[in-house]
Amino acid sequence: MVLQKLFDSCREVFKGPGTVPPPQDVQKLRKILDSMKPEDVGLSKDLLFFKPRSVLEETPRVTCTTIYKCKNFSLCIFFLPPTAVIPLHNHPGMTVFSKLLLGSMHIKAYDWVDPVKHSESSMPSLIVRLARLKANSVFTAPCNTSVLYPTSGGNIHAFTAVTPCAVLDVLGPPYSEEDDRDCTYYRDLPCSSWSLDGSAREPKEGDDCYGWLEEIEMPKDLKMEGVEYLGPQIIDTVY
Repeated sequence: MVLQKLFDSCREVFKGPGTVPPPQDVQKLRKILDSMKPEDVGLSKDLLFFKPRSVLEETPRVTCTTIYKCKNFSLCIFFLPPTAVIPLHNHPGMTVFSKLLLGSMHIKAYDWVDPVKHSESSMPSLIVRLARLKANSVFTAPCNTSVLYPTSGGNIHAFTAVTPCAVLDVLGPPYSEEDDRDCTYYRDLPCSSWSLDGSAREPKEGDDCYGWLEEIEMPKDLKMEGVEYLGPQIIDTVY
């Protein structure tokens, strides 16, 4: 019932690419998500997603299942075993609601600092952009839903599982290479590493509130496996 309510509300709230839900609609979705429990999407701690993998597997594998996806929004769940990482990545033109359903997870998030400036002079092979740190702490379920917007709220974030955990993501609109909403990955570097002209400098007060983000290829050790969604089903009414 709660999942169906979430779906129906997403139908009403997300108007398509180029739009951001108004504050009252954000609160509407957040309230529904805040009330959701693992059982609402068919989860329990006994599922295979949370069982230890072979010790021979060097990188913990992230599992993802899609509950629903259309051009305006998508609902998906990510399952992370202990120490698994979803590295820093962005959400171009997207409003994203993240609800931690199970476990403890460290979340690190950034927003770009304007105006856009790149460091190219002393390091021509390295192009970086300054970002402001928005979150850098551990969250444990049950906890409130986090919301990020196209240009604020921590649009670039990374997940690291402290314990086995599951997070429900609502993305509006979803990723789409055709519509220039592809996922870009980043590596963060200490703000004290260099100044805007590319020269090294001494650390300053407040540096821990910023970071340099370097765009990188999708990490080769990022192992993400898609599985079929087997939880409560949504009734998709075509209007």
